Amino acid sequence: MRPGQIAVVGAAETSRLGVLPELSTLELHAEASLAAIADAGLTPADIDGITSARPIPTAVADRLGIKARWLDGTAVGGGSFMLHVRHAAAAIAAGHASAVLISHGESGRSRVGMDMLYDEAANSARGQFEMPYGALPAYAAFTPPVLRFLHDRGMSRTDLAEVVVAQRRWAAPNPRAARRDETTVDEVLGGKEVAYPFTRDMCCVVTDGGGAVVLTSAERAADLRTADRPVYLLGAGEANGTSMVSQMDDLGSFAGFRTSAQEAFHTAGIQHSDVDHLMGYDAFAHLPLYMLEDLGFVGRGESGAFIAEGHTSPGGRLPMNTNGGGLNYTHTGMYGMFAILEAVRQLRREACQQVPGVTISFVQGIGGFFRSAGSLVLSNRQP
Repeated sequence: MRPGQIAVVGAAETSRLGVLPELSTLELHAEASLAAIADAGLTPADIDGITSARPIPTAVADRLGIKARWLDGTAVGGGSFMLHVRHAAAAIAAGHASAVLISHGESGRSRVGMDMLYDEAANSARGQFEMPYGALPAYAAFTPPVLRFLHDRGMSRTDLAEVVVAQRRWAAPNPRAARRDETTVDEVLGGKEVAYPFTRDMCCVVTDGGGAVVLTSAERAADLRTADRPVYLLGAGEANGTSMVSQMDDLGSFAGFRTSAQEAFHTAGIQHSDVDHLMGYDAFAHLPLYMLEDLGFVGRGESGAFIAEGHTSPGGRLPMNTNGGGLNYTHTGMYGMFAILEAVRQLRREACQQVPGVTISFVQGIGGFFRSAGSLVLSNRQP
């Protein structure tokens, strides 16, 4: 598959994000998906491929009246949608589908119509060997790696707080963001402690919502209603990690990030210096630090200072998580779709806080507690 052969032609979120108990998970899928299909100037009858992580794609297809000849139910955590984009692009290039809907909806806050993830079950590896010892919620399972990361680099909780401060600057003017009040390092550190070293604002918001994108060939995209604001897929990568955070080879670094990112850079044919914009899945404040280092944007131990010096904030040289991220914008439980959608908005020049001159956006996803990784390189210019 050549860089730029596949395009994002439709993209949308649910009309509201936040607390939506009147909408089930399936209805959140439906609202976002129908909006994305309409954004492309298509109808459900034009869609012949569909992906969904939860519920399975057949349930979403049935709700929307889609007759698919290609389906993908890959579910490897909140970054599943990065993998869906890569898989859908391959399917389109191979002729297995002509237009693919990648759908997400989740009642993460209200829990209406939600199903249980396998790794929450008592007979899973986590259920047997980690959850009985307290590693049940995400903020508890993530504490060992973040403490190792900080220790190995001589960094501190202040570096976590700087992540929050930087991303709140992006969220502050965004009317759709859940947390909008600008904050300081002292305020973040002085907040309610959730699980050491995390305070409340170092943990993502918990919301209901949905999002979706539609992919097709670049040739067909030229004839659709979004032809004047193209977004092309230049490269992608994916990798697995471990089902249990306690079994990571190195708690202070994630090989999955390095593997998926290297593949994405290689297939896109770009260098780090070509990237204008970065979206990094930030369920908790340590993840952007890992990503900056593991993806190769900064050296080992340099991520904290890079953020504190303002390089990822508005006006910085590597704008990151420009919607405010999962820490501030929204986080339904599986955030990856919203990172993709913000990248699309930036490339289309439709973002709330638009970064001037964006041509290439790098999107990095994670699944579970370092279970999987997915990377995308998107651009508004076709090679």
